[in-house]
Amino acid sequence: MVDVRRVKLPGVGVLHSFVAEDGGKIGVIAHRSGANDLITFSDAENPDEVTKISIRLNEDEAHTLAELLGGTQITESLAALDQIPGLSIDWFTVDYDDHIAGQPLGAPADHGLIGLTVVAVVRGEAANPGPGPDFKVFPGDTLVVAGSPEKVAKAFEFFRTGTVAARQALSDAPPGT
Repeated sequence: MVDVRRVKLPGVGVLHSFVAEDGGKIGVIAHRSGANDLITFSDAENPDEVTKISIRLNEDEAHTLAELLGGTQITESLAALDQIPGLSIDWFTVDYDDHIAGQPLGAPADHGLIGLTVVAVVRGEAANPGPGPDFKVFPGDTLVVAGSPEKVAKAFEFFRTGTVAARQALSDAPPGT
């Protein structure tokens, strides 16, 4: 199994990197904006040995590249859930400047997020399944959430800012909402 190193890049996102069998280093910078940079780089000891390459990928391109490379173990184990229409399972890594950092989780419904569930909070190597509303969230925690794609996006916005965008006016809303 490949040993993946995770480094927080304050104000940017997270760098996931590993050393390939041939000694090359490969990384992905997951930006807070949702963009991803695929990079190769060298050690500081020998900075001239490897040509540095950086390619910016949008979310769709990153998913396509992951599929072409065979996906991840997590993706493979959740593949069956992708077949359930209207269900999205995603995770949110808490940064120091996120609204939720240092706060109790609360109940999603209390913030207008009815139909969203926080499945677990991962802290370090331990998972805390089904956390209650009084579970305190810290920077570095990863919140695993499930709900419709729209609710998951709204939850992530709430975790970042403490606010949820107002619903569209009824005349602008699609039928059935």
